[in-house]
Order: sequence, then C-alpha cells, then structure tokens
Amino acid sequence: MLTETILAGIRTWVEIESPTDDLAAMTRMADRVQCDYEAIGVAVERIPGRNGFGDHILAVETRRCPEARADGPGILVLSHIDTVHPLGTLTSALPFKIEGDRAYGPGTEDMKGGAYLALAATRQLGAEGRQTRLPIRHLLVSDEEMGSGTSREHIEREARRARYVLVTEPARSGGKIVTARKGIANFKVTARGVPAHAGVEHHLGHNAIREIAYQIERLEEMTDYDRELTVNVGLVSGGTRVNVVPEYAQVEVDVRMPNPEIGEEIGQRIRGLTPRDPNVELVVEGGINRPGYEKSPEIAALFEHARTLAAEIGFDLVDLKTGGGSDGNFTASIAPTLDGLGVDGDGGHTLEERLYISSIEPRMRLLMRLMETLE
Repeated sequence: MLTETILAGIRTWVEIESPTDDLAAMTRMADRVQCDYEAIGVAVERIPGRNGFGDHILAVETRRCPEARADGPGILVLSHIDTVHPLGTLTSALPFKIEGDRAYGPGTEDMKGGAYLALAATRQLGAEGRQTRLPIRHLLVSDEEMGSGTSREHIEREARRARYVLVTEPARSGGKIVTARKGIANFKVTARGVPAHAGVEHHLGHNAIREIAYQIERLEEMTDYDRELTVNVGLVSGGTRVNVVPEYAQVEVDVRMPNPEIGEEIGQRIRGLTPRDPNVELVVEGGINRPGYEKSPEIAALFEHARTLAAEIGFDLVDLKTGGGSDGNFTASIAPTLDGLGVDGDGGHTLEERLYISSIEPRMRLLMRLMETLE
C-alpha cells in the first residue's frame, strides 16, 4: 500500500510537465510542490526565480527534531523539479503508464521520482512518530537541467549550513549511488578569417574552417584517459557558401574532469589556444560549469553508514563514480555528499524514461533512515 501511495504522488508530479525554460509550467510545478509540503505541515520558503527561470522551493522540517534550531546545522536534501522533455510529451510520445515493474513518463526517473521520495520520507517520519537529530531542509531547484545558473548560490548557501547533503538524482546501474562525479566545462572556440571569392581571389582569403580543423586536432589530443580527462568536440559550424573562403567557423567543446585542479589546468590550456594562421582571429569563451569531486574520507564514511542502513532494510548498496554532473558537484567540497539516492530506473532524457516500482519503498526507507540517524 505504501508503494502505491508514493507512486500516486510521483504520478501527480510527473503529470505536471515542467521543462526548464517554460516559466508558466515551472510555476505550476512549484505550486504543486509547495501545496504538497504544506499539506503535511512542513514550512515552505518560496525563492523567486530570475532571468526567466522558475521559483525554487525550500521546505524546512524541524518538528521531528525538537532540540534543533531552525537555522542551525542540518541535513540538506537536494532535488530539482525541472525536466528536459518539451510540453506535450506526456500526451503524445511518453504518456504516464505502468507496465509490470516499470512506470513510464517524462521525469519519472530524472528526477521527479527521487524528489517525491524525499517528501514521502519526510511524511513517513511523522506517520511513524520518528525523530531526527538534525533539521531537514529540502531544496528543490528549477534550473538544474540547464546548468543551475540561478540556483547555484542557493545550493551553496544551504550546503554551508548543512552537515550532510543527500541528492535525489536517480540511482545508477541497478541501484548504485554516487560518491564521486566528474566536473563539467563547456567552451566555444570561434575562428574569424578573411573571406574571398573561392574561384577568383582564393589566394586573398584566410580560411576559418581550416583553422578550426587544426584546433579540433589540438583539442581532441588533450583527452587523457589515465587522468580521467576527456575533451570532446561535439558541435561544428561555419561557412556561408561553398564558393566562398569561409570567414567564420566555431566548435563547441564538452570537457569532463575528475577534480578542480585538473579542471583549472585544462581550462588554462584551452584558453591558451593560438591560431596557426596569424591572419585568423581565435576567440575562446566558456569555463567550468560544475567542479569535479572525488570520494573524500568524509564521503566514504557517509557511504558506509548508508550501506549499513540499506543492509538493515534488505538490499545491498554499491557506490560508483560517474561522468555525469549534478548539483552535488557544487556541494561535495562544502559538506559530505551522497548522490544518486533517488529511484532506480533507466532511459532518462529519452522517450523510454521509466522508474522501477520495486525500488520506491526501499529507496524511500533509506532516505528516511538517513534523515533519522545522521547527527
């Protein structure tokens, strides 16, 4: 019965589509989250969005922790309520449906399933009369899928007054949680050459595409698997017509790195690119979006505690390092962070996105026990 109740709540959230860049949709989603938390007696602070992004929600539960100050050190649960699928996905290519152990829908796995688990865990603490040793603060942000540009300051502020951070991103590879993540950097490299008629005055031109081709080789050579560093040229554009020496060309580059030190090093190397053709101007823009973090002794200890709790609940908990980024990248250097504590599932960001119903109650119980036992 508990699983069915939680799944019904997840469905309510999934059926409010909330692509990051649709302010009206994000407002509807924030309204629902606020309403659901207030319905169980939890205080909610609504943090106004900016730059066209939606509001963030901070739900604060201190009733289960009678001796705690509301503004004292606590547990930060970190989630996002935006999704990648455009409006209309729910009524066309990916309707909510249940097939066996799978519940399909936009955001079921990433990450309305996990975000709702945190609310369900908070509600269950009250239903079972359990107490916590620290106040619980659940921050649900509106722009994670587009880089957390407007929420980062709030994430880092809340992390600074947290003793632990629990991130409800989806589980990995069959239920694993995340204790380390690569950092992410994005760069644009633009070449501006000299245009010319390709047939009449080819010798007067300076080819921006040729310059960018040279820079692509230099960028790709920066990948170093032994250091867990990858540099990927993912988008290329340039030129106007086939009979014109191209004046303009650009590449967009994705960089993944294991820690801030390597991130700073690779950033300096990319920003230090120089043109081979002195008559072509080269401009490099961008930088680190999410710093990498590695499994510190404090994170390792937090994981061991979670693994013990999972064993008591009845499942094995395994951790891993992933190349994908999350808002946990911002908190791990501030407070011990466990990530991937949401539902188990597959197909995130695709039209096959689904959660595994059998993971709902065990994962909720793990969140609840972490809230109850961390001190």
